[in-house]
Amino acid sequence: MSPTFATPRLSVIGANHRSASLSLRDQLFVDDGAAAEFLGELRRGGLHEALVLSTCDRVEVWASHADADAAQSLVGQALASRVGVAPAALSGQLYRHDGAAALRHVFAVTASLDSLVIGEPHVLGQVKAAHRLARDSGTCGPELDVVLQGAFACAKRIRTETQIGEGPVSIAAAAVQMAKDLHGDLSRSTALLIGAADMGELVAESLLSAGLGRLLVTAPRASRAEALATSLNGNVVGFETLRDVLADADVVVCSVGTRNITLTAEMMTAALKKRRRKPMFVVDSGIPGDVEPAVNRVDGAFLYDLADLEKVALEGRASREQAARAAWGLLEDEVAHFLKGRAARVAVPAIVSLREHCEAMRDAVLAEHPASPEDATRLLLNRLLHAPTETMKAVAAEGPEWQAMEKTLRKLFRLD
Repeated sequence: MSPTFATPRLSVIGANHRSASLSLRDQLFVDDGAAAEFLGELRRGGLHEALVLSTCDRVEVWASHADADAAQSLVGQALASRVGVAPAALSGQLYRHDGAAALRHVFAVTASLDSLVIGEPHVLGQVKAAHRLARDSGTCGPELDVVLQGAFACAKRIRTETQIGEGPVSIAAAAVQMAKDLHGDLSRSTALLIGAADMGELVAESLLSAGLGRLLVTAPRASRAEALATSLNGNVVGFETLRDVLADADVVVCSVGTRNITLTAEMMTAALKKRRRKPMFVVDSGIPGDVEPAVNRVDGAFLYDLADLEKVALEGRASREQAARAAWGLLEDEVAHFLKGRAARVAVPAIVSLREHCEAMRDAVLAEHPASPEDATRLLLNRLLHAPTETMKAVAAEGPEWQAMEKTLRKLFRLD
């Protein structure tokens, strides 16, 4: 299939958990309140079709533009201005995908195949929210809209035909059951969510659904903690007070993902002393882990990471990997189907013009011979074939292009 016809004018520019630190992603983060102005800045720069996706894993701009280099320059400038640096300072931490590679990336992100925890359920809702914000801001045109509709259809198919989404939900359910086993009725318990990564949010949501009495939320960046606390109906506590509030928590869900230890054995020992050794259940959902492994040796602390919970919830990691392989197979099929459909749509304007041209000839011939169908059809046939015949003779006389034209002609009219 020719990429000239099949490949969308799509670019993805951004930073994610693989390319950039959490600190930089926090600085780049575009919350809902700032999205309209950010998209407006891109539109004023000439990028008329764009959305911004900001999650704990990534900050990306998905854009449709005829010039991918120009799109990258505009987005780089807009992101750099949020951090207060020159665009060149971000070049090593931003990536760009174009055309079919960008399409595959958008489909993978929307289907949660590019998440830290594959299959987590939040990202589809986050993409839909970004789509709504782009529409409201007037930056979601027809090119970007058809890509997003394809991505949503792909995500739905993957969740329907594979078990990719069951793993994270089962892991969260296992965490809830472990908390109940340790503390009994959760309505009398307090949970502390540290960080804003999606898996931690999913565990917190599951605890609340199970009747958790109180939820405290903290994060290195206060605005992220406030947004998450609002979403979960929890209370914000300052990150600088973590040592003090730790003793209030019966359940701790650590989901920061900074590649640094957030919760140490010494902190847990001090908190348990204040609690008079009342046990604490600790879920380390960070990737990599946020909790010092030595916490496992602290009397009264029960530490489980995602691998531990997966063992409780699933038959094993192999089942999730098998589901992921199946999901990627479906995604590749959906990308190919989308590109094939797009290629077919490219021909529509020419088909419409051809039909209009033939209809105009038909009307003219009928007007000249209204009483003689035989004369009218013969004249119509002659007029329809006159220009193509003259063109074919001229091309054949020139030589080089005739073979390809003849092949196309025979295929077009099924002459063989």
